Amino acid sequence: MLRRLHATQPESFAFTPANRAWAEAQITKYPEGRQASAVIPLLFRAQEQEGWLTKPAIEYVADLLDMPYIRVLEVASFYFMFQLQPTGSVAHIQVCGTTSCMIMGSENLISVCKRKIARHPHELSADGKFSWEEVECLGACANAPMAQIGKDYFEDLTEAGLERLLDDLAAGKTPVPGSEKGRFSSEPQAGLTSCMATPGPREAHNGTVARAVAVGDGIKRIDGTEVRLSAPWQVSGQMAAIGLMTARPRSAVQQQAAAEAAKAAAAAGSAGGTSTPAAAAAGAAPKAAETAETAGQKPLALAAAREGKADDLQKIEGIGPVLEGHLHGLGIFHFDQIAAWGAAEIAWMDANLKGFAGRVSRDRWVAQAQIIVAEGLDRFLERAKTNNY
Repeated sequence: MLRRLHATQPESFAFTPANRAWAEAQITKYPEGRQASAVIPLLFRAQEQEGWLTKPAIEYVADLLDMPYIRVLEVASFYFMFQLQPTGSVAHIQVCGTTSCMIMGSENLISVCKRKIARHPHELSADGKFSWEEVECLGACANAPMAQIGKDYFEDLTEAGLERLLDDLAAGKTPVPGSEKGRFSSEPQAGLTSCMATPGPREAHNGTVARAVAVGDGIKRIDGTEVRLSAPWQVSGQMAAIGLMTARPRSAVQQQAAAEAAKAAAAAGSAGGTSTPAAAAAGAAPKAAETAETAGQKPLALAAAREGKADDLQKIEGIGPVLEGHLHGLGIFHFDQIAAWGAAEIAWMDANLKGFAGRVSRDRWVAQAQIIVAEGLDRFLERAKTNNY
């Protein structure tokens, strides 16, 4: 299929402030000079913000990552996950039409889309709320036929089930993804015959559906009013500012983003009469003279673990044996030390963990440590099973 940019394009594109902060934080995951590795998540966030991937959005992401426009266009036009034409304002339905789904009735689902949305794929419905297309295998063959809407899979679909789903979406409801027949995962329809569950009540949803329910963003535009991450964490203004600070500007677009965030944070602090950690963090971003080695403030350290016994810091997501060794070398042995870090300490750690730049803010060590300190390690681990932070 030939994939080209749509004939009608908007004049411009810009990330919302929160989405821009999210994008800056993503760039810190990659080594200096390798920021092009962030192109797919940034393009996808641009698509989530607008509903489809426009030419100005592709160029904006290219500027943000210091990439030639053609290189980013190559990525956008190669992957079918990117929509190069306008999509429905509520949802874009992707019906799998490959072998397993075809055998199980995907053509009937396509008929529903033609009847209730539009006659042709990528054509908007009369009210502009929906669009649809047939796609190649999405890997849910055991639960065929299926459709993907946003990030979520809707499986074992019947014609009536898809019609109800579209009606619910049109009515503003957020349907629970998963199997229409009530399968927990991809087990045989008649029930498990092996790998039987251990005694005790079964969770209401499998891990994927549980996350979708917890985050609740499967069909929503990521417009920046809320920042959604790869796990259901709510990101505060302070963390958004930290994300901008730790991603040192590499282009004019980045420098402008950091400067605007700093200006907004400073104004907010002045209005309230106090200087917040968020304002301090964002204000530090555009200072070109401040290097990674001197940014922020080194956390308070201990000469040794209290009573000779360090906490198991590897319980925090994102800390492995190597990072735990680095932390011990810096005098960090306990959860309450990490929980006490503010914006300045996070900035210093992000800049000085050799080979792991940006890991503290990226994996939200402080938020995790604060939960452990406030609720106990056992409760934290219990919540971690379902990403219920």
